[in-house]
Amino acid sequence: MYGNTSMSGRGARNAYVDNSVATASPERLLVMLCDRLVLDVQRGVAALRGGMPGEAHSQLVHAQEVVTHLRSTLRVEGWDGGPGLASLYDWLHAQLVQANIRKDAALAEGCLSLAQDLASTWREAALQAAAPTQ
Repeated sequence: MYGNTSMSGRGARNAYVDNSVATASPERLLVMLCDRLVLDVQRGVAALRGGMPGEAHSQLVHAQEVVTHLRSTLRVEGWDGGPGLASLYDWLHAQLVQANIRKDAALAEGCLSLAQDLASTWREAALQAAAPTQ
């Protein structure tokens, strides 16, 4: 009865993720992207430490793609901190590229620290934006 489903476990997970993304608020999407950035860099660092350069490359390239997306969707003119955040995203992207080229776990760990700070900051901002105003 339950063993013969038309959708595999992986397909069901992908459908769930697709639906989560499609129905998420802009704030939630930003947090999801930052969380994925952290995960990618964590996996990249682990792969570098574990002597798996191919896996590290894949993870760090995906992290670069996430940062590129964050940067390209940033409306710099929308607020005073926009240009600074744009520069931070540009710097993080360059560091991720260098960590990947050099296969440098320490450099990737520095990227991880920044990615974690960004994720935490955006998560807090999203909570504040969602909080009722008085």
